[in-house]
Amino acid sequence: MIYGIGTDICDVRRIRASLERHGERFARKILSDAEFATWQMRGQRWPERGVRYLATRFSAKEAFSKAIGLGMRMPMTWRLCEIGKQASGKPVILLHGGLKTWFEDQGLTALVSVTDETDYAASFVVVEKKEA
Repeated sequence: MIYGIGTDICDVRRIRASLERHGERFARKILSDAEFATWQMRGQRWPERGVRYLATRFSAKEAFSKAIGLGMRMPMTWRLCEIGKQASGKPVILLHGGLKTWFEDQGLTALVSVTDETDYAASFVVVEKKEA
């Protein structure tokens, strides 16, 4: 049964401007440790890939927060929600700490899709409640 649906579109130019204004501190606020390492690796080789990576993660976390109905309030935080990927490249939501506990206690699962094109990154999340 569908518990919630969330979508978000993010202007990549806005993310780039925030990075220019706040530097690495902005990325640290949004990304988990694993995501931050990937962001650094991508950005060192191709700076634009780093910006796009950050934009897709920002967008996916916003969409997830909408799908669970909490917005950006506890237990939902930027860093406790991680957007990983399977070996096939399929994106997955990995949760940590209190957010993971809350999510599992609710009996929820999530699916995520992310994309980016030129000036925009977009994400779509469906959260389902397990049947009792």
